Amino acid sequence: MASGSQIVALFDRGADPDEAVLDRVFFALSDPVRRAILERLDGEALLVSELAAPFNISLQAVSRHIQVLVRAGLVQQHRTGRISRCSLVAGPIFAVAVWINRYSKYWQEQFDLLAAMLAEVSEPRRHKPRAGSRRSKTGRKL
Repeated sequence: MASGSQIVALFDRGADPDEAVLDRVFFALSDPVRRAILERLDGEALLVSELAAPFNISLQAVSRHIQVLVRAGLVQQHRTGRISRCSLVAGPIFAVAVWINRYSKYWQEQFDLLAAMLAEVSEPRRHKPRAGSRRSKTGRKL
């Protein structure tokens, strides 16, 4: 699991994050339930039962999803007796974002092409009136 300082060091060096970290994070993010859990943890720590409430799956299934997120370093669990509170750890997401960002030049080129095409399409075109399509001030054909 990468700490915040390790992530910053990674970014400063321009190095790639550990492939195992990337694999775990991408695997964790590949499931819609796990993505929804991360969204619910944005800005607050929640009990496992609170995390499980909106899902139509068992508490045990939600716990398994949480364990995948913990192994990926995306969630930290704090246990007090039988109570388990979860919180978001954004460092690994930042590491993945840094890795993905190196490919941004490819989609930026596509955005530039799209912008040029949209500019071309939105330019006002001057139409010459066709013969036989002249109208009077009242709108009748002449």
